[in-house]
Amino acid sequence: MSDFDAQVREAFPELAEIEDDDLRDQVVEAWALGLERGGWQDLEDIPYAWNIHEVTNVEHVRGVTRIAIESAREQREFHGADPDLDVIVAACLLHDVGKCYEYPDFVDDDLLDEPNPTYVSEEIPHSISGYALAHEVGCPLAVQRAIPHFLGEVPTRTLEAELVKSANSASSNAITQASMGITLQEWVEEYSQTS
Repeated sequence: MSDFDAQVREAFPELAEIEDDDLRDQVVEAWALGLERGGWQDLEDIPYAWNIHEVTNVEHVRGVTRIAIESAREQREFHGADPDLDVIVAACLLHDVGKCYEYPDFVDDDLLDEPNPTYVSEEIPHSISGYALAHEVGCPLAVQRAIPHFLGEVPTRTLEAELVKSANSASSNAITQASMGITLQEWVEEYSQTS
């Protein structure tokens, strides 16, 4: 097991919620690839956003996953829906793995090794590069489809994809309000590089 594998497994205890062993390993592999190619030395160094450094990407990803798990429980118990929890947890844990490629320019050089220029740039939004990482490591199509979370990136949305998207918005709204005193929409309008 690589150092990145160990970092990912320690950073994301929510991996234990994934029943399928292969899927759990694919999530870890996608993160390890992203970290290696992005030039990161420590998973905890990746910021939530280029201009918000009070919250790490790990904290946000965990928050999204926890919100989605609770929402799926409510969907099942209160509404009688049948969301696939493995898909939801894997997609939540991977929804921002693409930040490994997108944010190296916004951290101190001493936090990074040399990023691989084949992958690292701001040309491709992190939700799309995250989708590509999930595809590369063999995640099921249902997981891949639930990763892109910006409007219009995937034409047909699933129950699981909508849950990941809404959990991401809920976590992001909490972060922007707590750190900057603004809503996610206000942050997007003012600072987003992908809108």
